[in-house]
Amino acid sequence: MHKQIYLNLAVADLQRSQDFFKGLGFTFNPQFTNDDAACMVIGENIHAMLLKHAFFKTFTTRKLCDTSESTEVLICISCESRAEVDAMVAKALAAGATAPRAPQDHGFMYGHGFDDLDGHIWELVYMEPSAPGATSAA
Repeated sequence: MHKQIYLNLAVADLQRSQDFFKGLGFTFNPQFTNDDAACMVIGENIHAMLLKHAFFKTFTTRKLCDTSESTEVLICISCESRAEVDAMVAKALAAGATAPRAPQDHGFMYGHGFDDLDGHIWELVYMEPSAPGATSAA
């Protein structure tokens, strides 16, 4: 079993991205943050490495995805309530994000999301704890 997840995302302006995510309530691990990269703490064992484009390119020979034209990845984070989903989307929109679609209400599961400043799609989901399969959600 893996112990931690590090999601690597290319960003155009590292400081602007950090400020955006700090505004949503995320923190950064200074031990793994410098002028080229910032380690955003999503959960106890889940992190997003925000990497400047030039630094990101040192890890791959492939062309970077233009997130305005292609979907690179869908990042989904579970939330504690519908209100938390809506609050985080509202904060993101106020900080400059765009919303890729309307909220989705499936009764037992509620989701919404946003595109961050670099076009990465973040989905937020709340699943009723009593719903079948809720322990394996998101």
